[in-house]
Amino acid sequence: MSRSRPPARTPRDHASESSSSSSPERAADDDTDFFTAQPNDSQSSIGVSTFRDMTVSPSMERDVCLSPICMLPAELLIAIFAKLGSTADLRSCMLVSKTWAMNSVDLLWHRPLCNNWKHLLNVVHSVRKTDGYFAYHELVKRLNLSSLAEQVSDGTVHPLSGCKRVERLTLTNCTKLSDSGVTDLLDGNRSLLALDISGLELITDHTLNTVAANCKRLQGLNITGCRQVTDQSLIAVSENCRHIKRLKFNECSQLTNDSIVSLARNCPQILEIDLHKCSLITDISVTSLIANGSHLRELRLAHCELITDEAFLALPNDRTFDSLRILDLTACDQLTDNAVQKAINSAPRLRNLVLAKCRRITDRAVLAITKLGKNLHYVHLGHCAAITDKAVIQLVKTCNRIRYIDLACCHRLTDTSVQQLATLPKLRRIGLVKCQAITDRSILALATARGGHSSSASGGSSSLERVHLSYCVHLTLQGIHVLLNHCPSLTHLSLTGVQAFLRDDLTIFCREAPAEFTDHQRDVFCVFSGPGVNRLRSYLNQEALRFSNADTFIYDEADLDIPEDEQQEVAGLLGAAALGDGGVEADGEDVDEDFLDGSENGVEEQS
Repeated sequence: MSRSRPPARTPRDHASESSSSSSPERAADDDTDFFTAQPNDSQSSIGVSTFRDMTVSPSMERDVCLSPICMLPAELLIAIFAKLGSTADLRSCMLVSKTWAMNSVDLLWHRPLCNNWKHLLNVVHSVRKTDGYFAYHELVKRLNLSSLAEQVSDGTVHPLSGCKRVERLTLTNCTKLSDSGVTDLLDGNRSLLALDISGLELITDHTLNTVAANCKRLQGLNITGCRQVTDQSLIAVSENCRHIKRLKFNECSQLTNDSIVSLARNCPQILEIDLHKCSLITDISVTSLIANGSHLRELRLAHCELITDEAFLALPNDRTFDSLRILDLTACDQLTDNAVQKAINSAPRLRNLVLAKCRRITDRAVLAITKLGKNLHYVHLGHCAAITDKAVIQLVKTCNRIRYIDLACCHRLTDTSVQQLATLPKLRRIGLVKCQAITDRSILALATARGGHSSSASGGSSSLERVHLSYCVHLTLQGIHVLLNHCPSLTHLSLTGVQAFLRDDLTIFCREAPAEFTDHQRDVFCVFSGPGVNRLRSYLNQEALRFSNADTFIYDEADLDIPEDEQQEVAGLLGAAALGDGGVEADGEDVDEDFLDGSENGVEEQS
């Protein structure tokens, strides 16, 4: 018995099945990009201005709607449109039919492009229209004006005040904005999830009180550099916005324990908090954040100089905080080994630990760190000058998954430490600035290290990517030449103050010194980065080959600072270098971040 064909759906029936969501479905971790987004995360442009002028004959509309593509469910159409990489393609889809327009307009207007005045004016014109086919002001979910920065004023954002469904508002470094402009955007917005007003020095408590009164769903707040904000408004935020997960309060110098403790007690879902240079914060804030933060993953306390051992010693002995992965205590110089021991016991799954400029730290603290074992990937011990080879050797034995280690200004360390560090199979970055006891023996160890599982792919070469050796005055050109030829992944090499490299024929491959450097710092500056590393390698290989063919030497092997029993191995390495073995001709740009304390530039630290 033949089956009757189901009746075709009319355009009206089809439109009724359109997704009820006004925003494209977000990925599960979509809320994690609040602070790590690109400088302008807007990728889409505005759509057509109106559809009222678009005319389609009845017969054509009927034929289009009966075609197979028009019988697809709205959810499937949206999923297909979401795969389009071009905003021009999305705009074309909007012009096909009303059904396609209704299912693509959200994607096009989800985050309108506002990276120049022309685009911003187009957006403003569309959202203010009262006779448009779509209510565009209701479709905007992400608004990012950071590309215009200092050009944006209160008058600029006032026309956008009708966009009350914005979920992520980014106004980074829009320094002319005041409370008036920002509150225009916030007042009446019940959808806001993330707010970034970092660098807006004119902002006061009035703005954050508006946040507390309107934005109950808020999850991320970045007020870095808003120095006029006080405890009063943040306490209001903590009492009204209890879903907060990510907080950045860098350089908010008026904040005290009152607001931080209130946040710790009222917002149990906090995942990350950064209190860099919140100079009035003391022990009670730290203890409260850890003790109440069962989900806390990142705690950054750099330059909170009032923090003492008691911040950690006051933590309960019968609990561990397994969620904590990142702890930054840079320049908390009142901390001693006791604080480090308790921190490790309380947070045994720490992955990143920064103790730079904690000058009271000794070998006892490093031995406590070894308890982290394979969990530890990143450790910064720069300026912890009391550390010796004994502690480093033990650290390498137990924490063999370290990828990044900085030991700048640890002047007691010798070649023995570096030779042990070279055995780390996953080591990618190492900082040894001003470790003036190390010699070419250390460089040889780093050059001949094998990069773990990647060694087979790289022909047995080292996997080091960034090496900081500024002011290691005993290093020679020969040793660095070997390092270059056996580290094909190297993208950054700092040699500031190393006399052998302060030659005109070599410094031409360096990057420019920072503008704020003094004349003396410029004279000794020597940092090779990205293409500069590859060009230096090629130049040294060419010179070595030229001198080899002429039966002379680019340098004297007698100058190589290694024992006689290793001379044969080095001779082989130098021979390979002369033949260009292991050289890399790639000219890729290095875009990685520099070390935390600026040691890659070889800046003299004033103690």
